[in-house]
Amino acid sequence: MKRAEFYTGEPVEPLDLWFRDPFIDQIWEKLRRQHVLISAPRRTGKTSVMNHLASNPRDGYLVVYQNVQDLSHPAQLFQTILENFFELNQELTKQLAISGFGMLKNAIEFVRKNVDSVSAGGFKIALRNSDPDWERNWKQHGESLLAAIRKSQRPVLLIIDELPDLILEMRDRDETIVRDFLAWFRVQRQNPVPSQDRVRWLIGGSVNLTSTLDELGEVAAINDIAIETLPALTRDQVIEFVTQMLGAREVPHDSDVSATVAKRLGRPIPLFLQLATQDIYRSWRSNPRKISAKDVNAIFDAMISSQAAQDKLQHYHSRIKLHYKQPKQSAAYSILGQLSQSSSRGLSRRALLSEFFGHLDAQGWKSSEPDKRRQFNQLMRDLENDFYIVEIDDESYDFASGLMKAWWKKYYA
Repeated sequence: MKRAEFYTGEPVEPLDLWFRDPFIDQIWEKLRRQHVLISAPRRTGKTSVMNHLASNPRDGYLVVYQNVQDLSHPAQLFQTILENFFELNQELTKQLAISGFGMLKNAIEFVRKNVDSVSAGGFKIALRNSDPDWERNWKQHGESLLAAIRKSQRPVLLIIDELPDLILEMRDRDETIVRDFLAWFRVQRQNPVPSQDRVRWLIGGSVNLTSTLDELGEVAAINDIAIETLPALTRDQVIEFVTQMLGAREVPHDSDVSATVAKRLGRPIPLFLQLATQDIYRSWRSNPRKISAKDVNAIFDAMISSQAAQDKLQHYHSRIKLHYKQPKQSAAYSILGQLSQSSSRGLSRRALLSEFFGHLDAQGWKSSEPDKRRQFNQLMRDLENDFYIVEIDDESYDFASGLMKAWWKKYYA
């Protein structure tokens, strides 16, 4: 049996995906009758799960995956879906065109006449040239695509990864666009009802979608979607992963090594679990010995300053500036700075509320006490949903990741 590989950046290949089979079964079961949103912080394995769904379809589905993180308009979303559809199954794409999707038919005809081989690149150019006013006509093209799929004999699962990023980009470009898209998208999901529809939507988001829509007053726009949260790995799963990965590479180690890794990680982000275990293996290869808990602690201390970890951890600091509006943005940095300096017992919610109030006063933000409390509660919810913090006991909080806490203290406290 081929040993599992380390994945320290790219999504995990389906054959190497650990501990997610029950969740994947759960998603397929939900998709029988509902559209689904997978909610998970970045770097926790959401895209790996979606890749598994695409690579191992069930119930006759054709699965079309697209990451929309860098898009900023609904027209780009449907162009991307059509391009991926064409690349995945040209014959079915031609069937959709024949069924009455005139714009798609024209694009395929253009490629056939003007490109030596019917390539994805040629189709992409033809698709954009098929309508000089795509942005004005995106609803028409989106509805034509869905109608064509519904006429076909094969059900289609459309995976839209990082939809909250697209919504934020649309909001920053023109709030009218995002409200128009949300209203339209809801109608398309509900008519026909999912249990009678050949189209199923699976949405993924690393940015908390509910919070994003709450700021727009549009939470009701997704209340028809089943929300499934990707479970955090348990301590026992971390121990099993480390033990098996080291064992497969014949790395001798003390019995408490895997538990030490689990302790240092805190609530484990799979990427950091992969990085830490790989570093243990590399340390042993460069200096063969029986790995001890002392070695693990030294490796974790070194990881905080390593370039590999820096690149991954810096993302968590930078994304607050991208996705949190003031005053919550600067308050988040203040709260996380305080938490990074706390003991393993973290800080009480009352202490964090006091820090929040003090920060707002120092920054000159004028608002009533009820409004400040509302903003504080929203911020704590967002930080918890985005995997920065975790409630460790009644009304006390700490960093979710022990590695991130140590890194934050070193560079940003």
